[in-house]
Amino acid sequence: MSQKPLDSSRRRLVQAGAALALGAPAVLRAQSGPKIRIGYWPVAAGLPFFAAVEKGYFKEAGLDVEPLKFAGAQQVMEAMLSGRSDGSSNGTGSGNLGVGEIASPGLFKIIATNPSNQKYVLDQFLVPKDSPIKSIAELKGKKVASGPGIQNRVLAITVLERAGAAGTSVTELPIGQHVAALAAGQVDAVYTLEPTGTVGRLNGTTRVLEAGVIAKYILGDPLAPWHGGSATLTSEFIKKYPAETKKYIAAYAKGIELVRTKPAEARQYLKGYTAIEGPLTGEVPLASYMLYNEFKPSDIAAFQKFFDLFTEKGVFEKKLAVESLIYKG
Repeated sequence: MSQKPLDSSRRRLVQAGAALALGAPAVLRAQSGPKIRIGYWPVAAGLPFFAAVEKGYFKEAGLDVEPLKFAGAQQVMEAMLSGRSDGSSNGTGSGNLGVGEIASPGLFKIIATNPSNQKYVLDQFLVPKDSPIKSIAELKGKKVASGPGIQNRVLAITVLERAGAAGTSVTELPIGQHVAALAAGQVDAVYTLEPTGTVGRLNGTTRVLEAGVIAKYILGDPLAPWHGGSATLTSEFIKKYPAETKKYIAAYAKGIELVRTKPAEARQYLKGYTAIEGPLTGEVPLASYMLYNEFKPSDIAAFQKFFDLFTEKGVFEKKLAVESLIYKG
């Protein structure tokens, strides 16, 4: 007597039973939850995310997280807008994300930021090692480049204005080309983010003209927290997968805790995600990190001042209230 063919639901049950018999519960776990696609770009501030992936914190939580590399923060935001990504890692420009929020109100919630300043260095102006230029004011009329995207460009122009080099034009260059462009004499200076300054210093081609420039020139205090990058999840993901959201944030927080408490161990995970390799990972200055539940009123105020600049410059069509963008748990 011929056997009746298995219908699809029974076939899945049989396959699941076989997988369990073969000792493959991890495969089943991965299939049961959503694939969480997180956009990043290759800057040092993304370290907690890189570490959480490589240390297996997401896998331990039963999550299937897929890192998506992009050339710039603008592309990370566009992927979230189009539904190709479920969030961003630290290091993704908060201003770029703000543009996405205006285009699609309620797009995301911020789960962590990476505040930087002259103590926790991320942002900097670089010049060739042997350049005679000693201050940002001396860049007036020179060839200056920034990273790609509206946040980098607006901040570079504003810092130049406020440091005495108003009217200097800025061209956008992929961050991975900054050191080579300086070494080749294509530009006189770049506004960039770590690990670019470390790469240039260690290969003997560039030097830091000034670091922590956003805190000093935009926020008015060299030690003010510049919340220039944000880790986010889309509101759609948070609504659809509340349990996975909590697990993801808890695993991400473990990545932040590793960077805070064991920076030497965490630094190795810059390899493969940024331009830093091998022993050089120990040389990169690290940003600070702030989880959604660690914000004080002064932090919100500093973040708001940064966003208000984008409203003032016409990048944001309207004022964005930072507090409304922070994940509430």
